[in-house]
Amino acid sequence: MTREYPEYPMVGVGVVVWKDEAVLLIQRGKPPRAGAWSLPGGRQELGETTREAGVREVLEETSLEIEIKGLIDVVDTINRDDSGRVRMQYTLVDYWAEWISGEPTADTDAADARWVHPDDLPDYKLWNETLRVIHVSAKSRFGS
Repeated sequence: MTREYPEYPMVGVGVVVWKDEAVLLIQRGKPPRAGAWSLPGGRQELGETTREAGVREVLEETSLEIEIKGLIDVVDTINRDDSGRVRMQYTLVDYWAEWISGEPTADTDAADARWVHPDDLPDYKLWNETLRVIHVSAKSRFGS
């Protein structure tokens, strides 16, 4: 199935990964949104759970091992063309996780990967939904 003008929505998984007081960001190396900063993640593959997809995507994109701690939210993104036809649609399942081991190294779809303190997130021009799920995950993790 193609990303543009699909027959049904695709499932994507994003993961907010924490190490101490920092969150993991990746710079996308490929479309969609090449060059933009985001959370690690990608499409769920046939036969895997969304949690398995999250762990796999973080490992593939950053070489980090993580442990999923909880579900943050499910976000629907629908992009329509000028005629109103659905051009792209994703159901994004966002989890939060703790770092277990490794140093962030950009791999597969990522051009860069790094730990970022939450105070520095505005410098990365993140999508509003990305900022929101990071904030929600911080509440789950830190209880504030």
